[in-house]
Amino acid sequence: MTDTSQADEKAKIHEGKEADHHPYFRPKDAATLILVDRSGAIPKVLVGKRHDKVVFMPGKFVFPGGRVDKDDYRVPIAAPVTAELEANLAKGSPKTPASRAKSLAIAAIREACEETGLCLGRRAEVKAKLEGAWKPFADAGLLPDPSSLFLIARAITPPGRVKRFDTRFFTADASAITHRVEGVIHADAELVELVWVELGSKPLADLHPMTRNVLNELDTRLATGPLRHDAPVPFFHFYGGKMQKDILS
Repeated sequence: MTDTSQADEKAKIHEGKEADHHPYFRPKDAATLILVDRSGAIPKVLVGKRHDKVVFMPGKFVFPGGRVDKDDYRVPIAAPVTAELEANLAKGSPKTPASRAKSLAIAAIREACEETGLCLGRRAEVKAKLEGAWKPFADAGLLPDPSSLFLIARAITPPGRVKRFDTRFFTADASAITHRVEGVIHADAELVELVWVELGSKPLADLHPMTRNVLNELDTRLATGPLRHDAPVPFFHFYGGKMQKDILS
């Protein structure tokens, strides 16, 4: 079921220019959230511009995301991860147990709130004590709500890279945003600019090739109508000497 697209070919060229001589590192679980605004004729996605002094992809437009924290599974939530999303997250190898599926979905929400100030939550019936990155939810009387998330793709960084991630790319509609934290985006923050941009527009052309691959998948999914959990989910990973695109099963 291998299908190498033109975007994949560009990704391979780019990867060939990246340092690939580092010792083997086990990929770290990570999650990325692509927020979509479909209120206009052309869908828009939320991207942030990284500070030019950060180590990973300085000055690039990116989607909020990062590594899973060990405490993500323990955070109380307003609604469970849907059975359909949990089933999609369990596909592929290595397998993802239900506890890890929750951690991945919650990590996507946490990273989005930390990096953009936009929080996906729901009013909590009982006030929960949330600290650290989750304090904005507690202050707003919310608990994180992963029920609106869809899995768009999974991608594992090739071996030999100094940083390796096993990333699940989630998407959610902008209507799922229920709270905004002010002052998160500024000149000294990890993200110095935050913009909604139309799919296919110029700011997206400078994204990392793998991120562009995922956006192409999202664009295709959106063109068919409402997002569905039963749509094929691509899995980008390196084997046979090149980056391959399979379908999670």
